[in-house]
Amino acid sequence: MLVLGAGMVGVSCALELQRRGFEVVLADARDPGSETSHGNAGVLTRSSIVPLNNPVLWRSLPGLLSNESASLRYDPGYVLRNLGWAARFLLAARPKAFERTVAALDQLIHLSLREHERLLAESAQGARLRRDGWMFLYRDPRRSPGMRLQLEVYRRCGVDVEELDAAAIHALEPALNPIFARGLLVRSAHSVDDPAAVVRGYADLFVQRGGRVLRRRAAGLARQGLGWSARFDDGSVEQAVQVVIALGPWSAAFLRGSGLRIPMAFERGYHMHYAGAAPGAPALTRPIHDAQAGYVLSPMRRGLRLSTGVELNELDAPPNHAQLEQAQRAAGQALALGARLDDRPWKGARPTLPDSRPMIGELPRRGLWAAFGHQHIGFSTGPGSASLLGALMSGEAAPIDPAPFAPRRFAGLGRAD
Repeated sequence: MLVLGAGMVGVSCALELQRRGFEVVLADARDPGSETSHGNAGVLTRSSIVPLNNPVLWRSLPGLLSNESASLRYDPGYVLRNLGWAARFLLAARPKAFERTVAALDQLIHLSLREHERLLAESAQGARLRRDGWMFLYRDPRRSPGMRLQLEVYRRCGVDVEELDAAAIHALEPALNPIFARGLLVRSAHSVDDPAAVVRGYADLFVQRGGRVLRRRAAGLARQGLGWSARFDDGSVEQAVQVVIALGPWSAAFLRGSGLRIPMAFERGYHMHYAGAAPGAPALTRPIHDAQAGYVLSPMRRGLRLSTGVELNELDAPPNHAQLEQAQRAAGQALALGARLDDRPWKGARPTLPDSRPMIGELPRRGLWAAFGHQHIGFSTGPGSASLLGALMSGEAAPIDPAPFAPRRFAGLGRAD
């Protein structure tokens, strides 16, 4: 068994398949957790059931056309080259399609949180876990239709959420300046202080249990008898009966070599670490999302991590730090950021399919399996995706409904062999 990609999703898949008795090789061009899984906000929460393409997006479109939003920016040429994806992304924001995605993601996150609890304990990473929730904050609730939608969805799905006024926000986070009128506290949310370290811990557990990790870039796949032959950039070859593609934003380009057309776009994002409050001053204790300013601040082992919103652009286009600078100015209004700690901003890409659901299941090539397209929530949903994929690959009953994540939901991927 070969798993390509050593982010949270790929490492989780390798562990799950190993647990089921398969001999597994995990391969990636970089060390586990070094790419997209490194750069996220470290939040594990059911509140991620509301994707970017929700019904409020339609009302937000006129304001987004200026291309100066803190939440979403875009390269016009990239959008023009991907109009089909953009149209399908908008269509998935219609209420009925949105509700299908909410229900599917809620199942996946439920499953994943349970699996994370197990893996954190087994990998000795449990000390990194905080259980004090996270907050959505609103400067002017009248300009935040998303707050009403989120609250309605969370209550309907049974997410443990509490409405906050300004006084309650200050009581929970005295480090914040009094600029937020309302907030939502997601009580059941967890977070970690170093997402990359958690992925490395999971990968170390895989190795301790007999797994093999290759630091090599996969260059292509070819049929080999009843299985597959994977060629790497150093000229080496690995053969496997079944292969899992968990290459995150690189999955679509890699699979083009196998004649598969994946409708993937890239929601790029940036982060920077800051020193935070001066010694003796109140410090931020949990992640916050400033909804109108479009950033997330997370207390991390390294300092305060400021993560930006979405930039729609080519995967490897040069960085554009305008959104990060905008987020830094807004976050500086909320609290004392302190000095920058990184030499340069981190840049990553969230691989997003038009319906904001990952692709989990067998592709139209026998023995070739998908585990990618997790948009913003691969860190949250990696272990659940692995549990679902492991059941499908073993021919067992799936722990959740696999249909919303099945590759076949997208026509035109390529003919089955």
